[in-house]
Formats: sequence, structure tokens, C-alpha cells
Amino acid sequence: MAGDVLSFALLTLSSILIIVNPLGATLIYVSLTTNLDKPMRDGIAKDSCRFALFILLFVAVLGAWILQIFGISLEAFRIAGGILLFGIGMEMVYAKTSRTKLTATEKYESRDMEDIAVMPLAIPMIAGPGAITTTIVLMNEAITLTPLAAGVVFASIILSIVITYYMMRNSDYIMSKVGQREYRAINRLMGMLLIAIAVQFVLTGIRTAFPLLAGG
Repeated sequence: MAGDVLSFALLTLSSILIIVNPLGATLIYVSLTTNLDKPMRDGIAKDSCRFALFILLFVAVLGAWILQIFGISLEAFRIAGGILLFGIGMEMVYAKTSRTKLTATEKYESRDMEDIAVMPLAIPMIAGPGAITTTIVLMNEAITLTPLAAGVVFASIILSIVITYYMMRNSDYIMSKVGQREYRAINRLMGMLLIAIAVQFVLTGIRTAFPLLAGG
């Protein structure tokens, strides 16, 4: 039994950490907050991680039950998240400033900064369809083992979010190693990666919802 719990712990930590992807979330965070001052950026990092932590812990406890109650499939959520990511990726590729820019005279845009913390940073970048799906699946498996296994899922979620927050708070140091030209190239590359991830989200959701389309 101890060996099973240890194996499950390693699987859970690696799975959640990879799917949350702190580095990827940090790069997107830098792109979305590049024109903001340090206090506002730190606030967005804190709010996004706090909200993502709440979402993942919430779905770990009640996710499967809530989806069943309302008849919402994970495939539908994955497709919706993919569509949103596609739009964000297109803006990054074509270097549009859109909602990521804030000026002192545009006070109403401060509300948009709060929106950025929730969407797209917390959802779907950190606590996206993949992270939510992984959390629900792992928690359902943990229930069949021991209460300790369920605690491992919670601990893995918290650790992954803490790492993400730490990297966001220290994003200036990370980006200080990258020049302006390299930064623009990385920004566009991340946009392309986002588009690819978005398409994969949609394709996976469609294939899962309609297996006959995949020849299954």
C-alpha cells in the first residue's frame, strides 16, 4: 500500500506541475503585463494564482459532482478554453496591444487588469481545462486509495501554484536575461504555441465527444 501511495504521489506531483506549466504561465503573464508598473503586476500575479488555487481545490473536492449535476462535459469546457486561447495567441503573434496596455488617463481599464488576473491568467492558463481535468481524474483515483492520497493531490496543487507565483514575482529577473529582440521573438513564439495548444484543446475535445470522427 505504501508503494502504491508513493507511486501515486510521484504521478500526481509531476502531472499537475506539468499541466499547470509555471514557466509557460509566467511568459504569458509577462506579455500581458509588460506595460504595467511593478505593484500592479505583483497584484495581478497574486490574484491570478490565488484564484487558480481556489478553482483547482474547488474542483478537486466538488468538480466531478458539479459537472454531473449540471450536465456539463469536460470536453465542452476544453473546447471553450481552446477557442479563448486561440484568440489570445493571435493577438500575441500579431503584436496587438489590446487590453494589455494601461495609461494613467484610462482609469476604466484598471478593471480590465483585474479581468486579466482571472482570465486569461487564472483561467485558462493556470487552472485550464487540462489542469481541471487532471485534478478531477487524480482525485477520483485518490479516493480509491487512502485519505493520504487525497492529501497528496491537494499538496501537489498548492506546490504547483506556489512555484507559479514565485516565478511570476521574479519575472523581471527572468526577462532581464533576454534582450528586446529576443523578447519579441519569444512573445510571437509563445503566441504560436498558444495557438497550437488551443487547436489541440479543441481537437481533443471534439475527438473525445465524437469518437466516430476519429475513427474510434
